[in-house]
Amino acid sequence: MEDFKEKIPIIIALIIVIALIIGAYYFLLVHKDIYYTQIDNTKIQEVSGSDDMKYEYTLTAYNKNGKEKEVKFKTSRELREGAYLELEVMQMRGVISWREVQQDELPEDVKTAMNT
Repeated sequence: MEDFKEKIPIIIALIIVIALIIGAYYFLLVHKDIYYTQIDNTKIQEVSGSDDMKYEYTLTAYNKNGKEKEVKFKTSRELREGAYLELEVMQMRGVISWREVQQDELPEDVKTAMNT
């Protein structure tokens, strides 16, 4: 029984390490946040590369609570000026997907932050 009591701190430490690894994996590689932005074609830059992504946007985006974040993402074409986008953003990978949305689909806090 004494032998087991000596191993308890090691077991607890191991459980904590495993929990931290799982938490880091989730927040860095799985968890996605949704942000909203509006296309401003003065914030576009042509990039060279071997893939089809020829343009890179650097825009201000807002989460559903209106919190601001600068995002960068690449596209294969220039997007429609003034279009609203919903962006899926991952902590480590950045913007992983986007889709155009209508102004009435934006959360109220985003509309307020964008002054729309």
